[in-house]
Amino acid sequence: MEAPAEKFMDELRTVIADAEELLRATAGDVGPKVQEVRERAEESLRAAREHVQGTGRELDSQVREHPWAAVGIAAGIGLIVGILMARK
Repeated sequence: MEAPAEKFMDELRTVIADAEELLRATAGDVGPKVQEVRERAEESLRAAREHVQGTGRELDSQVREHPWAAVGIAAGIGLIVGILMARK
């Protein structure tokens, strides 16, 4: 079972990749409105990419600084999921 945060990050990476592919596909289109939309999309993609990378680095550093806390949190989540699944 994938954690909601991991699923969100995977979906965000997919959206970023799809948007980059769309921008490449429309690279030959011209016009002031198209150019304006492309520039906004590129800026949004850049910000999203930086956010994804920053979040990953922050999570990595927190786990490295507090490995036992990370293990405890993972065990607690596993226990709760196990109890919830056993109830069905």
